[in-house]
Amino acid sequence: MNRMSEDQVKENQPTENLPEEEPVEEQIETVEAPVEETVEAAPDVAEDEVADDAVDEDIEVSETGPEETLLLPRDTLLSAGIHIGTRMKTLDMEPFIYRVRPDGLFVLDVKKTDDRIRTTAKFLSRYEPSKVAIAATRLYAHEPVKMFCKLTGATPLIGRFIPGQLSNPQYQNRVDPEVIVVCDPRADAQAVKEASTVGIPIVALCSTDNEFAGVDLVIPTNNKGRRALAVIFWLLARQVLRERGELGPDKDPPVTIEDFEAKVTREEEEEP
Repeated sequence: MNRMSEDQVKENQPTENLPEEEPVEEQIETVEAPVEETVEAAPDVAEDEVADDAVDEDIEVSETGPEETLLLPRDTLLSAGIHIGTRMKTLDMEPFIYRVRPDGLFVLDVKKTDDRIRTTAKFLSRYEPSKVAIAATRLYAHEPVKMFCKLTGATPLIGRFIPGQLSNPQYQNRVDPEVIVVCDPRADAQAVKEASTVGIPIVALCSTDNEFAGVDLVIPTNNKGRRALAVIFWLLARQVLRERGELGPDKDPPVTIEDFEAKVTREEEEEP
């Protein structure tokens, strides 16, 4: 598996795109231009809030050709916000970025996300179910990962990743997977580090601000949004079961996307 040198990692630091009052066409050219310096952070906006609330503008955006077939209807994917990135991008993620919105958010290409879900499902289906581990530090990823593991038999590693959980043979709760999926290579950095140490493949859900250091297979997606994570893990579970022959090619799992979605607390519902 290819690894990035320290110089490449330094060169690949995320850069931020701030909203400007320019026509969308001109901003699209900005995405393709080399980014030579880091822009200061935008005003305080929670990443999860942006990931969940910035969907409406792109519902009608056509990001695939009319004859291309996706795992779910394009409108369903867009309404879930799986294509919504952040206001920052890395050089690693440039090939997966479709455009930049007027508010500065980078938008991912849903066709490339769809392709990577198919590829990842084929890859994971080759392993014994219990030898596939899924790490989820982010709160909104907990429920999707639980449901994915319940359906596919994978091993969930939810919440704070305990140092030594993969690499310390003396640790009583050590797990020994043959492949690991992380929901965010930054939030799940300890899992990525230990998986690299023990030499197992790493699959990662990556948004526009993620780097690929240590990662072997990337699924470009909104990895912070509640609905987006539910859709991604539901689709991945369905495809894994289909690849194993446990689910018909035109059948869906017995649970819905809503079952995969993290439950909103009363406090969150009352927030404006």
